[in-house]
Amino acid sequence: MSTETILMVTLGAAAGGFINGLAGFGTALFALGFFLNVMTPPQAVAIVVVLSVTSGLQGLWIVRHAIWDQPRRMIRFMGPGVVGIPLGIAALAVIDAASLKLVIASFLLIYGGFFTLRRALPKFDRPTPMIDMIVGFAGGVLGGAASLSGALPTMWCSMRPWPKAETRAVLQPFNVVILGLTALMLWWQGVYTRDVLWNLAIAIPGALISAQIGISVFRRLSDDLFRRLLISMCLLSGIILMIRAFTS
Repeated sequence: MSTETILMVTLGAAAGGFINGLAGFGTALFALGFFLNVMTPPQAVAIVVVLSVTSGLQGLWIVRHAIWDQPRRMIRFMGPGVVGIPLGIAALAVIDAASLKLVIASFLLIYGGFFTLRRALPKFDRPTPMIDMIVGFAGGVLGGAASLSGALPTMWCSMRPWPKAETRAVLQPFNVVILGLTALMLWWQGVYTRDVLWNLAIAIPGALISAQIGISVFRRLSDDLFRRLLISMCLLSGIILMIRAFTS
């Protein structure tokens, strides 16, 4: 293994782990730019989903009380999301994943750009169980079809005036479960070769340490500042997806 590979894997793991610890998602956005320099896309994705799950487990611990306080809310998102994964995988046979990513990137750009420029945050505070289920299901479908499980749930949750722990108590378990199932499917497909496992051995320690740093920053954020962070992440996600769509 070359020095360049070790450096890129370490930097990508550190960047992905930090943002996961801070926001509860976004590992792929920050890690893939490093990983794709030294490995194939399937290998990079296989590593990212494992890092997302391992880093996310630390995030689950810090919001465990919020999860148990609102278990039905979490299940409303997660249950339909799990159902949507195989449908998203099946949809790959009839849709173009690249075009789908462009559509989602456009939504993220419009949403993130609009609310980033507004002084007042959106406040959609009435209970919406059916919409929660639809968003969770759509997130699962997008996860299976284009590895974008977190896009719609993040957009929707950032519109709710929930405390930051309650918001994370939805997003973090959702992403851990959806990406954990994705990792199992990749393992079943034989993606986790010896080279991938070696890269994982290098990446996991850095991701775990960086996630702890991100969690430390998260603890210092106010509820409103955390919501603004999520909205900014939507905008950044849209920009990155759009750039990758036109340069790949």
